[in-house]
Amino acid sequence: MKAKARPNGRVAGKTAIVVGGSSGIGEGIARDFAKEGAHVAIVCSRTIEAARKIAEELNKKHRRGTAIATQADAADEAGVERMVKKTVNVFGGIDILVYAPGVVRSGSVKTLSLEDFEYVTRVNYTGYFLCVKHVARVMAEQHKRDPSRIMDIIQINSKSGLQGSERNFAYAGSKFGGIGLTQSFALELWEDGIKVNAVCPGNVLDSPLWSDPERGLFVQYLKVGKVAGAKTIEDVRRYYESKVPMGRGCTVEDILRAVYYLIEQQYETGQAIVVAGGQIMR
Repeated sequence: MKAKARPNGRVAGKTAIVVGGSSGIGEGIARDFAKEGAHVAIVCSRTIEAARKIAEELNKKHRRGTAIATQADAADEAGVERMVKKTVNVFGGIDILVYAPGVVRSGSVKTLSLEDFEYVTRVNYTGYFLCVKHVARVMAEQHKRDPSRIMDIIQINSKSGLQGSERNFAYAGSKFGGIGLTQSFALELWEDGIKVNAVCPGNVLDSPLWSDPERGLFVQYLKVGKVAGAKTIEDVRRYYESKVPMGRGCTVEDILRAVYYLIEQQYETGQAIVVAGGQIMR
């Protein structure tokens, strides 16, 4: 028997854009949104095939018209404009934007290339700004037409947006900047009925960001010697698990609980919700 989207689910009737929705945390959020009754635009930056495959699966599993796939480099303004227009044309509006991309290039400040630094900044920081810019225009018009309509922008940030990270300064800097954008957007956009918040996960050790065999953090941290004495990827993993009082990495399910809290909580904006198992306490 095919699963169906919940007509009274936690985001039933809402339209969500999930940037970075074809893999990792973003994919998990897109899939759960569909299960909870939302229409979902799955945005990928490279090949659209992965996003199309997920959209087709969700449309079969839940109902026709649940999901669409679209391709956009989040740091390319023309591509972001096309992505927003496609979503509005298909679904009629936008209620939620989740900005989930995150890339890392680790290394010493004495040796990291400008190319790597700018790549991380472009995806993690500039892309967030551009997506908010064009989605917020749509949301503001929706609120103008219906002042009771409240919408959400959520950045998937990181604990590294709240605490520096040795030999990972490009990532940490871009994520610190993302918190600044989130707070600043929140101050401006509430008059348009838009809440803007961030979720700051701990180490999502089973995500592609960490486990990719070529560019994942396990491999990068091992190569740059970030974990003293580590000789294998498992050594790196054990080290990061040992830093968490709860003894494990963060999961997509942990992050989703924070995402739904922010959507359902009507009196919360400009916040950075930490989901790190006690590794950071605020």
